[in-house]
Amino acid sequence: MSNIAKRDTFSELAATEIAPDHSALRAIRETRGYSLEELSLTCGLSINEITEIESGRDADPSKLRRIAAALRLPEGALINPPVLAQPTENRSV
Repeated sequence: MSNIAKRDTFSELAATEIAPDHSALRAIRETRGYSLEELSLTCGLSINEITEIESGRDADPSKLRRIAAALRLPEGALINPPVLAQPTENRSV
């Protein structure tokens, strides 16, 4: 893990706001200072498998659990991500 990640105080939510064009998983990975290669070695998945997950083309729960454990997230964090509430003015009645 890079020294930048150890000093980084941004939350994962802030990371997804900073980089809206990236998947939430990619933003979390980058915020925590992991390259694709480092995460691959840590969780035992190939770089291609992680790329497929980050792009939304794969959602295998067992793979998501392995990534969550490697990133030190709660086990179900990537399987059942919290839904952010819409601002009141955007809600339909």
